[in-house]
Amino acid sequence: MSYQEDIWRFEARNVQEEADQRQILAFIRRDADGVLQREHPAHITTSALVFNPTKTKVLLVFHNQFRAWSWTGGHADGQAGLLEAAMREAREETGIREVEPLSPAIQALDILPVWGHEKQGRYVTAHLHLSVGFALTAPENQPLAAKTDENSGVRWVSVRQLEQYVTEPYMLYIYRKIGARLGAF
Repeated sequence: MSYQEDIWRFEARNVQEEADQRQILAFIRRDADGVLQREHPAHITTSALVFNPTKTKVLLVFHNQFRAWSWTGGHADGQAGLLEAAMREAREETGIREVEPLSPAIQALDILPVWGHEKQGRYVTAHLHLSVGFALTAPENQPLAAKTDENSGVRWVSVRQLEQYVTEPYMLYIYRKIGARLGAF
């Protein structure tokens, strides 16, 4: 199945997801290859909320650019296998090696605006992240390591303490959507 079909088959559960799914599909119809590239003004990112096996904790990274605790993820960068890209990003950003999907299905679709900013001395113009979210699971006993060019911390956080770490209200909304879909919180 193609990434386009995966997004089309996503089962929206609220007005926000229905609207964002329609918009993402419209971007894909206009430029299916372009939206997989970060140079496109509206491009696909793939992220994951990584749970421990009992779904009582999530693995978060402290994102240097946004100065906030967040899920793992990044740009598709031409990769149409979005679940595989999310798993790759989880490994790269946290140092874990053992990780697998809780489900192969997309767990969240969101359009996230990114303001213009400087990154590594270069200006990055404002753009949209067409965010495709997954849920993964990993054993807690693995060594953790930050990817220092992107994050400066990695830690397991109790789902009950998520609000103490996540300072971006809309991101907390996304994490709660995923947790609710999985019966984790």
